[in-house]
Amino acid sequence: MFHNKRLLYGLLFRTSAATLLEFAADPKHLGAQIGFRSVLHTWGQNLVHHPHVHCVIPVGGLSPDRKTWVRPRYRFFLPVEALGIVFRGKFVDAIERAHRTGKLCLPGALKRLRQQKAFRSFVRLLHQKDWVVYAKPPFGGPRYVLNYLARYTHRVAISNHRLVSFVDGKVTFRWKDFAHGNKRRLMTLTAEEFLRRFLQHVLPRGFIRIRFFGFLAARKRREFLPLCQQLLKTDPATTAPPPASGPTCVPATWTCPSCGGPMVVVERLDAWQLPQTQRGYFDTS
Repeated sequence: MFHNKRLLYGLLFRTSAATLLEFAADPKHLGAQIGFRSVLHTWGQNLVHHPHVHCVIPVGGLSPDRKTWVRPRYRFFLPVEALGIVFRGKFVDAIERAHRTGKLCLPGALKRLRQQKAFRSFVRLLHQKDWVVYAKPPFGGPRYVLNYLARYTHRVAISNHRLVSFVDGKVTFRWKDFAHGNKRRLMTLTAEEFLRRFLQHVLPRGFIRIRFFGFLAARKRREFLPLCQQLLKTDPATTAPPPASGPTCVPATWTCPSCGGPMVVVERLDAWQLPQTQRGYFDTS
């Protein structure tokens, strides 16, 4: 990955998108055209190299005749185990094509993979691994998940509020240990190691890390997005029940003491973040 960032990060986008579009179009699974946004992340909480793609997808899609909105028959969207197998096949096949056409950069210790026999052995190992596809509905609804991803789309690897100290040439920062119950931990690295981990997530110049596919692709969005919105309005599963008769209840809101306008929650902070924010300010736009 380090020697072929532009090529392999691009393959992550293309093969994951092709897998989703193919499964969704299959009548055995959904039988519809879907649309989605993909966002590339290359880091884990402790700044290790962990390239993966987040896909934000409406649960359903356009029927082939474009007259109805099709809802999934599974408990949630599409079968993730089958998606993982097909995704693995598409990605590995794309790597093999890149190798045959000489597009892979294989310097130093990777030189041995230039030989077909060694590369085939490497590919066999890839097929023996389980490739993970994970799908779930957003806990706080669609708006929450979009706000969550928005915090990661225009920054790299780590934000300032996770930095704790820089003392004696060592950097200490907070991280969440997902492997052990999402425990909050502190990690201390030398400045050199911290910079090494941080800089490995710098993308190639001009690389686009947010991409759109299906009916949300730039060439199709203008035509299909209004159609999807109209079909969802007429879909019984998404049509809100008529309001009950009687006095209208206006939901309570916080009002700004300065201008009197409504205040909206833009972020919730946990106890780890409070010491940082107390020295700064809150944005209540």
